[in-house]
Amino acid sequence: MASRIKSIVSGSIGNLVEWYDWYVYSAFSLYFAPAFFPKGNLTAQLLNSAAVFAVGFLMRPLGGWLMGAYADRHGRKAALVVSVLLMCGGSLLIALTPGYEQIGVAAPVLLVLARLLQGLSVGGEYGTSATYLSEMADRRNRGFFSSFQYVTLLAGQLLALTVQLGLLQVLSEAEMYSWGWRVPFGIGAGAALVALYLRRHMEETDSFVVQEQQKPEAKEPGKLKLLLRYPKEILTVVGLTLGGTIVFYTFTTYAQKFLVNTAGFSKAAASWVSFVTLAIALVLQPLFGALSDRVGRRPVLLFFGVGATLGTVPLMTLLGRADSQGAALGLLAVAMLIMSGYTSINAVVKAELFPTTIRALGVGLPYALTVAIFGGSAEYVALQAKQWGVEAWFYWYVTFCAALSLLVYWRMPDTQQSGRMDA
Repeated sequence: MASRIKSIVSGSIGNLVEWYDWYVYSAFSLYFAPAFFPKGNLTAQLLNSAAVFAVGFLMRPLGGWLMGAYADRHGRKAALVVSVLLMCGGSLLIALTPGYEQIGVAAPVLLVLARLLQGLSVGGEYGTSATYLSEMADRRNRGFFSSFQYVTLLAGQLLALTVQLGLLQVLSEAEMYSWGWRVPFGIGAGAALVALYLRRHMEETDSFVVQEQQKPEAKEPGKLKLLLRYPKEILTVVGLTLGGTIVFYTFTTYAQKFLVNTAGFSKAAASWVSFVTLAIALVLQPLFGALSDRVGRRPVLLFFGVGATLGTVPLMTLLGRADSQGAALGLLAVAMLIMSGYTSINAVVKAELFPTTIRALGVGLPYALTVAIFGGSAEYVALQAKQWGVEAWFYWYVTFCAALSLLVYWRMPDTQQSGRMDA
C-alpha cells in the first residue's frame, strides 16, 4: 500500500507541474500579450493571446491520440515521462523568446510553437494520468483517489497565481510587463525536471502489467481501430465533457479576465479572488470524489448538470456587476461548488467506461477533441461576444452546453456498478 500511495503522489505531483505550466500562460497573458503582439487596446491584445491559447488546444487531440496509444501499448509510466518532457520544452521556449519589438513576427510564431508543444503534452497527460490514478486506486476508494487529478490540476492553477501574486509584491507593473512575466515560465521548466525524476521512479499499474502478461501471440489491431469498437463509450465521453469543460474554463481561467475586463476589478484584486475560489474548489474535489464512492457517480454528475444549466446565466450576470471582492468571491464559490460535481469524478467515470487495453486512448482522445473545440475556444468566444456588444450571449452558450451534458448524465448508467475498470 505504501508504494502504491507513493506512486499516486508522484503521478499527482507530475500532473500538478504540467498544469502549472499550462495555466501560467493564462495567468500571465495580461502581462505578456503586449510583448508578443502589436500595440492595441486591451481586448484586442487579449483576443490575440486567447487565440494562441486556443491553438494550443488544437494539439490536444493529437496528444490524446499519440500518447494514449503509447500508454496502452508501452505503459502508463512511459507515457507520463514523455508528456512532462514536452511540457518542459514548451515552457522553456516561452521563457526565452524575445518580444515583438526585438524579432518581429517571429515572436508570436515561436509563442505558437511553444504552445503547440504544451498542447501535445497536456493532450496526452489527461487520459494517461486519469488512467494511471484510476488503476492505482483500490475499488472502494477509486472516486476519492481519482479526484486528485483535479486536485493537482487546480493546485497547478493556484501555484501559477501564487507566483503571480508573489511577483506583484516585489516587482513594479512596468517590470512585470517588461520581463517579470518570463520568471514563471522558467520556474515551470525547472519544476518539470523534478517531475521527470519522480515519474521515472513510479510503479506501473497492476492492470497494465496483467494485460501484458496475458497478451496473445497474434498481432492485435491498431489502437485507433480498436477504439472504434466502442462508439457508445466514445460518445459518452464527449457528452460527459462538453458541459463540464466549458463551465470549468469559464469559471476558472476566464473568470480572472472577466473580473478585470467586465466587472472593472484591478488585476491584483482579480488575482486574489481567483486564488481563493480555486482554493475552495481544490478542497471540494476529494469530498465529492469520496461522496461518489458512497452514492455512485451518476447522482454527483446530475448535481453538476442541473446546477450549471440553471445557475450559469444568473451567476455570470451578477459577477459582471459585482462591486466588491467579497461579492465576486461568493458568486465564484457557488460556481466552484457546482463545477466540482463534474471535475471531481469525470476522470474515473471515463476510465470506468473502457477495458485496460484501450483505456488511456479511450479516455484521452474523445476528451481532448471535445476540450479543443469547446474548452479551448471558451475564452475567445467570450471575448468576441464582448467586443460585439452581446456578452450575455456567451452565458447562454455555456448554459446550452451544460444542458446537453445533463441529458447524457440523465440517460447513462452509473459506471461505478456497470464499468469495465477491472476488465
